[in-house]
Amino acid sequence: KTIEFTGALHATVVKQVRLKNPSSKTLMYNAILVGRDADDFSLPKGNTVTVAPKRQTNINVEFTSRFLRPAEAVLLLISKRVGGINGATLTFSLKSEVKHIEPAGILKCKSPCYEL
Repeated sequence: KTIEFTGALHATVVKQVRLKNPSSKTLMYNAILVGRDADDFSLPKGNTVTVAPKRQTNINVEFTSRFLRPAEAVLLLISKRVGGINGATLTFSLKSEVKHIEPAGILKCKSPCYEL
């Protein structure tokens, strides 16, 4: 599954990944961001995710664009053994696209175009 982050340059975009646990045991995951641009993505609630039995939870993934080029990373959710049960390892492709640029400020200056 691919999660797309679209926004302005230097803006922070937040997306949610919903995890469902259909089993009767608690699932725990270690979340890891890997890839060329992994430093531009973050998990504000931490790297450990717990999903209670027969429940669901959301993971927030934040992206702040620093460059005009598209950023790419992978979100890995690696299961931790809890009470003898392991969940499947989950992977999500993270991609970004800068749609517009907001000026940080406007600077006016005067100078001669040509001087002997």
